[in-house]
Amino acid sequence: VFDSLKDQPAVTRDGMTLDLSINAGFLVDLNELDATGAAGVGLYRTELAFMSRPDFRAADVQAAYYAAVLDRAGSKPVCFRTLDIGSDKQLPYWRMPAEENPAMGWRALRLTLDRPAILRHQLRALLNAAAGRPLLRVMFPMVAEVAEFRAARRILDLERQRAIEAGQALPERIEVGAMMEVPSLYWQLPTLLREIDFLSVGSNDLLQFLFACDRGSPTLGDRYDVLSPPALSFIRSLVEACRPAGVALSVCGEMASRPIEAMALAGLGVRRLSLSPAQIGPVKAMLRSLDAGALAAYLNRVTDSADHSLRRHLLAYAQDHGITLPTTTFRAR
Repeated sequence: VFDSLKDQPAVTRDGMTLDLSINAGFLVDLNELDATGAAGVGLYRTELAFMSRPDFRAADVQAAYYAAVLDRAGSKPVCFRTLDIGSDKQLPYWRMPAEENPAMGWRALRLTLDRPAILRHQLRALLNAAAGRPLLRVMFPMVAEVAEFRAARRILDLERQRAIEAGQALPERIEVGAMMEVPSLYWQLPTLLREIDFLSVGSNDLLQFLFACDRGSPTLGDRYDVLSPPALSFIRSLVEACRPAGVALSVCGEMASRPIEAMALAGLGVRRLSLSPAQIGPVKAMLRSLDAGALAAYLNRVTDSADHSLRRHLLAYAQDHGITLPTTTFRAR
């Protein structure tokens, strides 16, 4: 039934249009762009290609690979996340230090800023791959403070200047964004929003850091919920900050791939979701049955509650208002 929605827009009953993109990490994933009717790739996990090889990719090899990604995507935009290695994503040829809590350790942007040649080579490869194309979209992961974003942006600017001096064509437009995963960045949001083109919420890491909860712990796996009042209020505050600043806000973590949680995001005002290709159809079906304005009014009344989670309330709301949700969504928490 969801296949019939492939060519239908992701528009709510009250006329709110959402941008549904896919998460990808391999060339084969890009076949899902046409299969699902997705708007583009909202998160391309560049580290996965590194993890599947026995040695580190040189800049020219990376450039050829990224060019193949862009060729396969065609006219649809691709957002490349720079290397997010460390924690649970290890390179077989790179010895990482032993850490008691690797999820909060030397990983992602922290690592590549400490090893700037790695980041320079990746950004050089991305610029080469996108030379002469309409758009290059680059996103830095695990940004904890504006100073880190600025340091990464300076490296991109150096590579851009290097390309100009070499007479190399550049993309017509370069958009640079950050991932909101580390809550400390929220308290520098006004400064950050003046320097980025887009902000993407990585809900998986954000939730574990927001609640100081190891998401890999079987004991704590269901302890905290993205549909809790603190989590939803946090995301709403991002929407309210990004909108007047003219900064596009998206959610690319697992939260965007679950229809009941995507429903809540739409009610909070999030207009861009990047999700698992298999969930494009179910999420689109939900959106096309949703009155987003009515849900927004409902969320305004309940997000200040002291409840552990609003999941049951939102499931009941969906049932009462005839919102299309897969039966697997109706699970206890």
